[in-house]
Amino acid sequence: MADFIARDYQSQGDVVHQMLPTFLVGKILRERIVESFYWKEQCFGLNAASLIDRAVRLEYIGGQFGNQRPTEFICLLYKLLQVAPEKEIVLEYLSIPEFKYIRALAAFYIRLTWPDPDVYQALEPLLNDYRKLRVRDHNGFYVSHMDEFIDDLLNEETVCDVTLPPLMSRYQLEELDQLDPLPSSSESESENDETKKIPS
Repeated sequence: MADFIARDYQSQGDVVHQMLPTFLVGKILRERIVESFYWKEQCFGLNAASLIDRAVRLEYIGGQFGNQRPTEFICLLYKLLQVAPEKEIVLEYLSIPEFKYIRALAAFYIRLTWPDPDVYQALEPLLNDYRKLRVRDHNGFYVSHMDEFIDDLLNEETVCDVTLPPLMSRYQLEELDQLDPLPSSSESESENDETKKIPS
């Protein structure tokens, strides 16, 4: 087991948050993933393109369920951390509207691996995605929504049994001129009023 995981790490790409990408998933969960039937049967040899074939079949999100078994979602997240696809490919995942679980998978990967300003720029628009998501945890299934999942990624410390890297607040990034401020609600209303005044 340890030798397998060590070989697995040696094949990975760039360091993220001062560690190898898959170290972003805790050691115990990593071991459960690589020992799972789904990982052994469905994740071997996947790359950035073939991973899509598995991800389109996802029917829920989640970390572990039942007797601490890893979900298919978390297994594919771990594979994504191994593959470390280019930014353009991840944005393609994010922009596939008909497959909401691929979008959720890409959003999770972005939160784990991208620089803080890029995380906000990529994920904040998804706060307007209100589609239902099925979630599986130790207690079974329940229904959440994409915007809630994205809000958790931006604000919670742990999502789907994965401890998230620290994320600077939007305010801090704005103060450092690394992120443009969001338009205020009053500005948005003013723009809407001006638009209404423009003759058609």
